[in-house]
Amino acid sequence: MLGAQGRRSVVRLATGFTLAHSVTLALAVLGWVDVPTEIVEPLIALSIVYVAVENITRGESRQRVLVVFGFGLLHGLGFAGALDFTDEFSGRLLVSLLSFNVGIELGQLALVLVAFPLILLARRRSWSALAHIGAAAAVGVIGLVWFVERLLPPGGSA
Repeated sequence: MLGAQGRRSVVRLATGFTLAHSVTLALAVLGWVDVPTEIVEPLIALSIVYVAVENITRGESRQRVLVVFGFGLLHGLGFAGALDFTDEFSGRLLVSLLSFNVGIELGQLALVLVAFPLILLARRRSWSALAHIGAAAAVGVIGLVWFVERLLPPGGSA
């Protein structure tokens, strides 16, 4: 949201992310795609770092929707790796998958509805450019920490 230029942009980005992670979440839960979490989780962390750096250096680019879509594909695999759907393919599994996905979308929508108006309001202030860089840098650092944590073996040290 930090790099989005307006409401239309946020809608495009959120929709792209939603479609992408919904597809890979469903494919993974149904057993049609299987990517090890040891690969997916560090890539998710790096995707966060990438967007943070892009927000600092360029803002919203023309390719942002494609980038966010690609990262949404990764995040869907991450959601699937965090879940434990043990049911065989059935109506119950589909309802569980749909319920989980709707919950994720409602959380994302709530975040956008609260945070993006605050971002737009802050952009009217003289300190907004510095706050934008600071927020993006903080997100990037958190992404780097998550990346390193995901590379370490269980127990914490290499």
